[in-house]
Amino acid sequence: MSYLMLDLLSLDVSEAESEMLRHPQVGGLILFSRNFSSRDQLIRLVQQIRQIRPELLIAVDHEGGRVQRFRDGFTVIPAMGDILPAAKGDIALAKRWACELGFLMAIELLACDIDLSFAPVLDLNGVSQVIGKRSFSPEPAEVITLAESFIAGMAAAGMGAVGKHFPGHGSVVADSHYEKPIDERDAEAIFAKDILPFRELIAKEKLLGVMPAHVVYPKVDPNSAGFSEYWLKQVLRKELGFNGVIFSDDLGMQGAGFAGDYRARASAALAAGCDMILVCNDNAGVMSLLDGFTWPASAPQHPASLLKPNAAQTAAALDNTARWENAKQLAEQICLAQQAKV
Repeated sequence: MSYLMLDLLSLDVSEAESEMLRHPQVGGLILFSRNFSSRDQLIRLVQQIRQIRPELLIAVDHEGGRVQRFRDGFTVIPAMGDILPAAKGDIALAKRWACELGFLMAIELLACDIDLSFAPVLDLNGVSQVIGKRSFSPEPAEVITLAESFIAGMAAAGMGAVGKHFPGHGSVVADSHYEKPIDERDAEAIFAKDILPFRELIAKEKLLGVMPAHVVYPKVDPNSAGFSEYWLKQVLRKELGFNGVIFSDDLGMQGAGFAGDYRARASAALAAGCDMILVCNDNAGVMSLLDGFTWPASAPQHPASLLKPNAAQTAAALDNTARWENAKQLAEQICLAQQAKV
């Protein structure tokens, strides 16, 4: 069954949270900075979670740059938008660097038994400040090239990739964490640029997951992409041929609030085609879904377990200490180069 991904309040699992994690509809857990004080503490927390529900998909937003939840004991991953400038525009060099950074990001999480980072960002770097240098580039071709290399590095460590935020968050100023972003462009403009990284990487079978944007494109469909059957079932599934897992973005974000209370939001996201819904930073919201919400009778067609790591690949990667160390030095080199510019 397992349609819900939730979070924790602090550095360990409380008794009440332990009960929530045992609920059959809970299939995933996302960690935040508040769940982290050190690498050793994180490992103990993950062990505690595994004792309660060994099969849970444990995830985190750990893209690099300003979106990196764990710091102490982890390498600082540069923002994706800094890779090509650090390579002085040499796309071949930037591709190699992106691959090694994808490997580094993934292996440091997998070493702590964390299954997944919601990465990479496939948005174009446009007017959106919440995206900005989280994006590889303003140009679709460069996003495709560098994201594909980053994904290859993740895969070498045994981790699957989740592309976000479909069909593109880069052309809206509003931040969906705090308000409802509206993208006034027509379908032709969106399909001509923003959707290209998703189209290309899906065609190459590089994405195991996709996360839609809490953005409304009113000239295309009246619903936010994460609540839109048109965007998820028609475009993503049928036209692009995506066969992986669709994760909602956090239903607690203000960009999701127009859909109603949590039960209304969950119903809308599931009806639109999401396979797993995220509810973060709102324990009451989680409880409203675990207590009395009518979940689908059947299991998700595309279960989140598809994102569980490739154990053999991860074991081999953990033994490749030379690659890990070289990637750490590369990350530090890029970060230092960026700091020198500031």
